[in-house]
Amino acid sequence: MNRKELIDALATKTGSTKADAARNFAAFIDVVTETLTAGDDISLVGFGSFEVRERAARTGRNPATGAELKIAASKSPAFKPGATLKSAVNDSK
Repeated sequence: MNRKELIDALATKTGSTKADAARNFAAFIDVVTETLTAGDDISLVGFGSFEVRERAARTGRNPATGAELKIAASKSPAFKPGATLKSAVNDSK
């Protein structure tokens, strides 16, 4: 499912217009982005949690030449699914 299909599904499920669903979805993404950028986590009980994970600096290798590379420390957004979501996905088989 892509963004357009998700917005269509949200509009159908909520009985709202596609424009309203698109605005709500865009607002959701903005709130998640702003919250994670501020260093906070988002927990949606039953669905999952959005968080920022720290990656330490490390040394890697260029696969073509074998030369060592220094890889800088970074932050990465992550999603950890909740028990209800895991159960729903596993029971749908």
